[in-house]
Amino acid sequence: MRFRVLLWVCALLLSQPASAAEQPQPIKTGEELLTTQSEPGSYGGRLVFALRAEPKTLNPVTAIDAPSRDVIGRMIGDLLHINRATQLTEPALAKEWKVSPDGLRYTLTLRRGLRFSDGHPLGVEDVLFSFEVYLDEKLHAPQRDLLVVGGKPIVVRRVDAQTVAFELSQPYAAAERLFDSVPILPKHLLLKAYQEGKLAQAWGLNAPASSMAGLGPYRFKEYVPGQRLVLERNPYYWKMDRRKKRLPYLDEVVFLFVTSEDAQVIRFQSGETNLISRMSADNYAVLERDRGQRPYQMYDLGPGLEYNFLFFNQNTVLPKDASKLAEKQAWFRDRRFRQAVSLAIDRNAIVRLVFRGRGAPLQTHVTPANRVWINTAIPVEPRSLAKAREVLKSAGYSWSADGALLDDKRRPVEFSILSSASNAQRTQMATMIQSDLKELGIKATVVPLEFRSVLDRVFQTHDYEAVVLALGGGDIDPNPQMNVWLSSGSNHLWNLGQTQPATPWEAEIDTLMRKQLSTLKLKDRKRMYDRVQQLVAEHLPLICLASPNILVGAQNNIANFKPAILEHYVLWNVDELYYRDGSPRR
Repeated sequence: MRFRVLLWVCALLLSQPASAAEQPQPIKTGEELLTTQSEPGSYGGRLVFALRAEPKTLNPVTAIDAPSRDVIGRMIGDLLHINRATQLTEPALAKEWKVSPDGLRYTLTLRRGLRFSDGHPLGVEDVLFSFEVYLDEKLHAPQRDLLVVGGKPIVVRRVDAQTVAFELSQPYAAAERLFDSVPILPKHLLLKAYQEGKLAQAWGLNAPASSMAGLGPYRFKEYVPGQRLVLERNPYYWKMDRRKKRLPYLDEVVFLFVTSEDAQVIRFQSGETNLISRMSADNYAVLERDRGQRPYQMYDLGPGLEYNFLFFNQNTVLPKDASKLAEKQAWFRDRRFRQAVSLAIDRNAIVRLVFRGRGAPLQTHVTPANRVWINTAIPVEPRSLAKAREVLKSAGYSWSADGALLDDKRRPVEFSILSSASNAQRTQMATMIQSDLKELGIKATVVPLEFRSVLDRVFQTHDYEAVVLALGGGDIDPNPQMNVWLSSGSNHLWNLGQTQPATPWEAEIDTLMRKQLSTLKLKDRKRMYDRVQQLVAEHLPLICLASPNILVGAQNNIANFKPAILEHYVLWNVDELYYRDGSPRR
């Protein structure tokens, strides 16, 4: 009898959801929820998605790495939102907005009755506090560059209990799109840390869940180092479906830390994870071949907005005992050296071998997917070792008897290239660049490191010589790239922390980027951004390599799956996803 009772208890436990997720709160009178138009679904289940690296933080003010943004993006809400499918701006926390005739004032009206994920009411004071934080120069928030127009920060004013006005010093092109990238923060939880100068340290991965709250469909539940991070349903979420059921449908979203792409593919094949993206063309081919025998679908969305690139360390602030690096910077800061390196790289081979043809070679940072903004007059230069040698000769370089490239002081040219050990494609690109440069007499050594170590070296210690990284994917508009191309930008990777432009061409880019920001006619903005692309192609601060197609997959039983070319490719509408055939119990 005792044995039968134990069996009955085990069976009962196995039939229950993996966790006792808090159910959605009943919709109350006065709550102005946003109604979605997707197919209505059913509650229950958990979605499992694999990350190739652990997030560094859950703090939207300091997050710059992709894993952190992937997780935080499910926890936050914005005033206005760029729909990743239509690429158009739509209402979000703000139910409507008005623009003054001169384009200098945006007035946004908040929805009534909204609450953070801890149940605390959302108010105008939270909006004012959030923008104060993002505009604080001491915090170096990546959003700040977008919020400075004409050299002056946007002024945010309270109009009434539901209305906020944003005043600009000059017109801001596509200003409504900037609100998408500014998560609204809970003043009641973060004000003390901000006043004490500790906000940048808030919301680390080991912080208690009770210390965090957001306006996204999910809230932080659990972090297990080296294994997983779990989000649970936000019971106060501000969207509902056409049947007036509060979203989201899923109980939990689980992020597994799976550093190997091959291991991610195996977990997806076995059904251990439910969605997959950012995979190599090789693995896509494996999954595509097997999908007839397995319950999933694969999608090639064509070119995306991501651009992979090589860049050199041109920072003026270097680590201690960096005399050798400082000597090599004479090469790195020479445009002719960068041009020769670019000419030696076989971009078509990268597309062919790394992406198996599912990608596009790049000369600048704007990819073929961005049909509105790409400067089609800039061709992708074919590889030419002969031209590369001519450029190097003109810069005073020569070659030794055994073919090694020597600078004007007869020093052999050699440097290391960092790449993320968890990203096989970028490591393969670095290895191909190593091989290409060897034919030019340059000795390049590929050094794969854990992704967070790469970011620390680039953004904190500046202890590197060259790196292969990738950016892009947030929006088609140029404005989200302000923090890359402004010389003072937080993602001005090759020379961080500049107080003023280090070169005339960087000064010209600064002028162009700021001017296009306040130019309202699309054709005039396009002309300016075409020039920015031309300067990037000529001076090569980032030696752009290739853009991969967006390759994703989903288990067949996931409804409302709508992959997009804007990030996050598969999780952007996670609040609408549900299981057609019932909730998987894990």
